[in-house]
Amino acid sequence: MSRARGGPVVIVDYGLGNLYNVLRACEAVGIAAKITSSPDEIGSAPAAILPGVGAFGDAIAVLESNGMADSLRELVNAGKPLFGICLGFQLLMTESCEFGLHQGLNFIPGSVRRFDHPTDDSSALKVPHVGWNRVWRKSATRAGTLLEAIADGENMYFAHSYVVVPADPQAIVSTTRYGDVEFCSSAARGNVFGCQFHPERSGVCGLKMYARFAHQVGQTSDAAIQSLADHASPSPAIPFAR
Repeated sequence: MSRARGGPVVIVDYGLGNLYNVLRACEAVGIAAKITSSPDEIGSAPAAILPGVGAFGDAIAVLESNGMADSLRELVNAGKPLFGICLGFQLLMTESCEFGLHQGLNFIPGSVRRFDHPTDDSSALKVPHVGWNRVWRKSATRAGTLLEAIADGENMYFAHSYVVVPADPQAIVSTTRYGDVEFCSSAARGNVFGCQFHPERSGVCGLKMYARFAHQVGQTSDAAIQSLADHASPSPAIPFAR
């Protein structure tokens, strides 16, 4: 496995995440990565992945109380890549209304809100939104982001009850439709990128995004990216395609 520039990429452990799935995805594309809750290791890492499944308030409380939030700010301010996934994506925002009002990391100005009563043919849809759904390019902001690794309209795996609403529409990289509700499924600002879906649970398409991240931090070869590109993308049947 190739070595990171300045050490391994860190996968931030705050007690609410599918950490080992993320670690296995990193290993599959040649990223030298480690799971850590050490503020010092996070602040000095060449890049970080912030995964997560659970409640926003619990997550931000842990990050702030043990210094990991400040280390993430240090990392981002130094221009290093930060990749937020699912709850980790929501934590990048300014605030969330999940079980009260909570302040986030504010790397991408915006809010986190509950799904607004999605329906399909006048029938209410279940929340949380769980399963495969399509990710559609929103604007030219996709260029240079991790989403550039996959084709427009690819199927990715979702599991969430809340959605991100960036304050600046230009930050939105992609959208996804659940019934009659279109929501932001990925966003970016500077060296920070986040997605609501789980790339590590999205087959070859998801691994392509990890391979792009590896390329950004200098941990993979062009041959590794080409190998993934040669694989056909999975095409699960989904009921809520655009």
